[in-house]
Amino acid sequence: MDKLLITGGNRLSGEITVSGAKNAALPILCAGLLTADDIKLSNVPHLQDVSTMIKLLQQMGLRADRDAEQVLLNGSAVDKLEAPYEMVKTMRASILVLGPLLARFGEAKVSLPGGCAIGSRPVDQHIKGLQAMGAEIAIEAGYIHAKAKRLKGTRVVTDMITVTGTENLLMAATLADGRTVLENAAREPEVTDLANLLVKMGARIEGIGTDRLVVDGVERLHGASHAVIADRIETGTFLCAVAAAGGDVTLSNTRSDLLDVAMDKLREAGAVLTSGPDWIRVQMASRPKAVSFRTTEYPGFPTDMQAQFMAVNSIADGVSRVTETIFENRFMHVQEMNRLGAAIVIEGNTAIIDGVEQLFGAPVMATDLRASASLVIAGLAAKGETMVDRIYHLDRGYDRMELKLRAVGARIERVKS
Repeated sequence: MDKLLITGGNRLSGEITVSGAKNAALPILCAGLLTADDIKLSNVPHLQDVSTMIKLLQQMGLRADRDAEQVLLNGSAVDKLEAPYEMVKTMRASILVLGPLLARFGEAKVSLPGGCAIGSRPVDQHIKGLQAMGAEIAIEAGYIHAKAKRLKGTRVVTDMITVTGTENLLMAATLADGRTVLENAAREPEVTDLANLLVKMGARIEGIGTDRLVVDGVERLHGASHAVIADRIETGTFLCAVAAAGGDVTLSNTRSDLLDVAMDKLREAGAVLTSGPDWIRVQMASRPKAVSFRTTEYPGFPTDMQAQFMAVNSIADGVSRVTETIFENRFMHVQEMNRLGAAIVIEGNTAIIDGVEQLFGAPVMATDLRASASLVIAGLAAKGETMVDRIYHLDRGYDRMELKLRAVGARIERVKS
């Protein structure tokens, strides 16, 4: 099992190229099930989750040819309408094959998903929406069995804002008979990116980027070419790394408009941020200032940036409060940060961070994807050596993070157990 060995204390300087967004690439790959034509994708990140999704789609009969950041999909030979437990258990985004399979083929059998252990993320909203569109759904032996001759357009109001739920129902609605209105839809940029691809494929969607999506179903979708948007969470992670370790780094192949709130919080912390159409420069010359925030759905502060920003707060001047409203089990990194000398106390869904002047290297263990990124950031700022274990979590969502950080001066290397 790989680990990351980090020797902290180096300021970061140089340029990092940001990869395509994992959370956009996964539903976009599933959109290849909606048509028999070619889908040509670019800016697809090299990630474990992406590889898992491609393998899942290939075992269904979807052709998926990869060359660097390019992926060519062709769904003309899809013949297995099942997502087995063995493939789904490691990645809950596998549930995103449910809507496309049901819409195009009238049938799907999908294992209930797994993924990060950051709290309960039920798929009941996916099922509720598809049932409203006329699907017959049963859950047997851990599998969702769904059937529908053709889905019918209807109005769907989800009980909560759900990103994958919105994406699944959006893809299903593109081939439904009539008009589907998705109320309380997720507004995340990754949902917008999927919708933009679907429009290129011939879907009729109004309200893209809002919480009300109106979809007029069509008989068939056709091929298209699409570049996956930049990963806003990877962008934010590297911004936090510079804010914690200090330095001057330019991030290329990214967009500042994808993470306005997080950038505002970094400015409050003392970072100097400038940006252009496809780049962001971050400069940090002093100890960060403590900044409080509350996670919420987009366009609020993203839950996927909470742990990384907490690493910055752990060495900040002052006391901060971080309230997590999305997932009930997303403070698992706190215990590990405290091993590095942080002073963090949990009260319910709020973490109270009393910033210390210096963290000190120690062995730590990653518990989920974003927690692992936060421990890397803390390690970069700490004095001495930090060994981060279980970095398979990190590899699910970051494309060769240690190489990108080493290129800007970090002392970080991947080691084998």
